[in-house]
Amino acid sequence: MVPLNYYLVLSAIIFAIGVTGVIIRRNIIVILMSIELMLNAVNLTFIAFSRSLGSMDGQVIVFFVMTVAAAEAVVGLAIIISVFRHRQTLDPREMQLLKW
Repeated sequence: MVPLNYYLVLSAIIFAIGVTGVIIRRNIIVILMSIELMLNAVNLTFIAFSRSLGSMDGQVIVFFVMTVAAAEAVVGLAIIISVFRHRQTLDPREMQLLKW
């Protein structure tokens, strides 16, 4: 059996990669993928604790997080397509739609 610490360290590394992707990258699609990576890292933590404690609560929460992540991906891509049609760019610095 793999110790809980290994899962938590792996989850922290994956989450850090996701945060780095959100902060450093300039492509909005890569930013969305990094957010999904962070959500998957949190899911891994929930599953690890759920397995460690012998409870199904963490696995139920992961199911809901995956549902919300799928909806976020669909809505996010729809917004990206709409913005690209109007602005002809996917650079987040150019997408200041609410500024005058």
